[in-house]
Amino acid sequence: MKVLRLCIAAAAALLLWAPPAPAQEAIFGSQLMTQQERNEYRDRMRAARTQEERERIRAEHHERMQERAKERGVTLPDQPPGRGMGMGPGGGMGPGGGMGRGR
Repeated sequence: MKVLRLCIAAAAALLLWAPPAPAQEAIFGSQLMTQQERNEYRDRMRAARTQEERERIRAEHHERMQERAKERGVTLPDQPPGRGMGMGPGGGMGPGGGMGRGR
């Protein structure tokens, strides 16, 4: 019985302390889309076989969202955000500079 309680307590602790799921890449104009439309867009992007096809899908989507924003009186940026809006080239944790230098 004690083992069972210990296992349940350990499982509950793991669930509570689990890191959050990674955020999905932002979709341009997502605030103007339904959840189904966002899912369909992601599916289309995943199914694209080449970078050129993904760029075409992005461009078409951007145009549609601009039209939808205009119809609704909402302003969106002229250009969609760049892919992988993260740290950019050379970003991230590389050698040096950190607090734990292995001394």
